[in-house]
Amino acid sequence: MRTRSTEPRVATPGSAAPVALLLALGAVAYSAWLLEIPLDTGLSPVSSYVSELAAQDQPYGTLLRTTDLIAGVLILAGAVGALLRLRLRLRRRLLAVLGWAGLALFGAATAVDSRLPLSCTPTADAACAAREGAGRVPWTHAAHVGSSGVAVAGALAGMVLLTIASRRCGILPSLAGPLGVVLVLLELAATAWTLAAMAAFDAGRGTGAPGLGQRLQVLLIAVWLGLLARAVARRWRVRS
Repeated sequence: MRTRSTEPRVATPGSAAPVALLLALGAVAYSAWLLEIPLDTGLSPVSSYVSELAAQDQPYGTLLRTTDLIAGVLILAGAVGALLRLRLRLRRRLLAVLGWAGLALFGAATAVDSRLPLSCTPTADAACAAREGAGRVPWTHAAHVGSSGVAVAGALAGMVLLTIASRRCGILPSLAGPLGVVLVLLELAATAWTLAAMAAFDAGRGTGAPGLGQRLQVLLIAVWLGLLARAVARRWRVRS
C-alpha cells in the first residue's frame, strides 16, 4: 500500500527562477532613487520625501516615475507568479498566501503611485507648500498619499507574514535567519520614524528628518526584496 510522503516538497528550479528574477529586478528598479547621490537634484535628503524626486517639476522626475512603474509591475508579477507557480499546499499556507498577496498589493500600489505624481515639492518650495495647504494643488497630491500608504502597508504585510511563515513552516528558510528578522524589525522602526516625522512636519513642529526616515524605509524594502529573491532562487520549500 502506498503512503503519502511527509517530507517537504521542493519546487523545481524552473518554477522558482522566474519569480526570483522578477523580484531581484524589481528591487533594483525600486532603488533608482539612489541616483540622487551622484546627481544634483537640489532636494535635501534630510527633509524631502523620496516621492518629491519624481515630482512633475523635477529634472529627473520622468526617469524616476518610469523606474517606479517598472518596479511595481515586476514585483506584482513576481508575487503573483509565486502564488500561481510555486503551488503552495492547502495546509499551513495561509500566512504565506497573505504575505505574497501583500507583496502583490505593494507592487500594484507602487505602479499606481508612479502615475499619481506630485506637481511640486512642498518640503522644498514654500509656494508649493502654501498651495497644498490651501488645497490648490492637483488631486494627484492626495491620491499619491493614499497610494503610497497602501504600498507601504502591502510591503510591511509581505515582509512580516512571509518571515513568520518561514520561521513556522520552513517555506523560505533564508528569511527565517537573523538577517531576515533584523531587516523586518528595522523596517518597522523606520516606518514609525517616518510617520512621526511626517506628523511633526505637518504640525509645523520641525521636520524630524522625514527624508532620512523614508529613505531608510524604502532602502530596507529593496534590500529585503533582494533577500527574498535569493531565498526563492535557493530553495522554495513547503511542508505537506
